[in-house]
Amino acid sequence: MKPQKTPRILLVDDHEMLRRGVESIIRRNSLGGVCGEAQNGEEAIRKVQELKPDLVILDVSMPVMSGLEAAREIRRIAPSTKIIILTMHNSTQIAEAVHEVGADALVVKTEAAANLADVIRDLGC
Repeated sequence: MKPQKTPRILLVDDHEMLRRGVESIIRRNSLGGVCGEAQNGEEAIRKVQELKPDLVILDVSMPVMSGLEAAREIRRIAPSTKIIILTMHNSTQIAEAVHEVGADALVVKTEAAANLADVIRDLGC
């Protein structure tokens, strides 16, 4: 039996405390390794090209370039990379925008501690 590859995860949020919290969830649940971090969408795109992560976890609201804009570009340049969008706002508008840009999942930040690990597992990462 072939050993499973440890997923490489890129964390993208302009708040370091949130990145540390997401990293803690990933580590606590043995979901993979954080291969890099970015603070905005433009930086995320560069890191995707450089690091080739299996999964990108992106905040919606960031300076320079939003997570939705970055997700659209990441989907174009790395079509097999899974994308999870994190947001503070649980609305149908956000859900529709996430679907439109080609992201794989949406997680509301207030529910991330309870749901993020399951969402990552459901994506096969």
